[in-house]
Amino acid sequence: MATVESREFGVTKTGETVTLFTLNSDKCKVEIINFGAIIVSVHVINSQGEWHDVVAGFSDMTGYYERSPYFGCVIGRVGNRIGKGKFTVDGEEYSLATNNGPNALHGGVVGFDKKLWNATPVENGVKLSMVSPDGEEGYPGEVHLTTTYTLQGSKLSVKYNATTTKATPINITNHSYFNLGGHNGWGSDLSKHEVTLHSDKYLPADENCLVTGEVKQVSGTLFDIRAPTILHEKLLEQVPGGGYDHNFCLPLDGQRHKAASVRQVETGITLDVETTAQGVHFYTSNYLSGEKGKQNVIYPRHSAVCFETQNWPDAINHSGKFPNCVLRPGEEYNHETWFTFSS
Repeated sequence: MATVESREFGVTKTGETVTLFTLNSDKCKVEIINFGAIIVSVHVINSQGEWHDVVAGFSDMTGYYERSPYFGCVIGRVGNRIGKGKFTVDGEEYSLATNNGPNALHGGVVGFDKKLWNATPVENGVKLSMVSPDGEEGYPGEVHLTTTYTLQGSKLSVKYNATTTKATPINITNHSYFNLGGHNGWGSDLSKHEVTLHSDKYLPADENCLVTGEVKQVSGTLFDIRAPTILHEKLLEQVPGGGYDHNFCLPLDGQRHKAASVRQVETGITLDVETTAQGVHFYTSNYLSGEKGKQNVIYPRHSAVCFETQNWPDAINHSGKFPNCVLRPGEEYNHETWFTFSS
């Protein structure tokens, strides 16, 4: 069981109150705000009984407005990249803002990460909801979305549900940056993190991090992380693009499967990621650039990992080859991810 408390965190640029919800169990404490449905902090216990905050974030709204590279937020309407910011649904072409080089990224200029959500406490957690109007950021259909965070012991569940009034692509995820050394031992790289990805296929990407449409076996490549692998800087620099920013394919049956595990060798803290999603986008924070966050900690390049559980990137432009990402009226989009901490 977890208790749920709330308090004011700050205000939006238009003066609306942003509320912080604290989910508390005897093994974990999670703080979430209703701006962007952002996970602000996750406090867990190491093997010595010490508490550590293991996600990047900010202590006030200024940080999230001015210098946040999607820390902890819910991404949508379509997470990841859409090639050239264009797609076609039922014969009609749609154009989006190209906010990441030649491509559209993470829902556009004002995605779900920059919205104020409605929030309601529920048993062991908080349920956040929002409505994305028809045409917002170029996407068709009015989308009603809920994201529900619940905490039981040291297991944080994130559940997404959505409906639409018109056929639209949709791909929701959470973009938390994890460093299991915590803020007292954040460090300058990932050389104390040992990662395992439970996937035998990945999606190659081009120089702009857009998938090429190929699906390749990880065997015999730098993407074979099926055994525990230390994220040494030498390894990351060998990966095209200077680190991992790639989708790893998971079973497509909609059932709960292991996606990834990561362990910090000094604190002994381990994170296990399970999901019903079709893939996990593994990102080694290649574009962090020294942002100053909580406790005045600096977040340098390659100092955190993201496990973005989601559909395959740019699936809308690879119909028939990638899993379907189009949600239609009368259907319900849903997937769930579990983050479990231990030491």
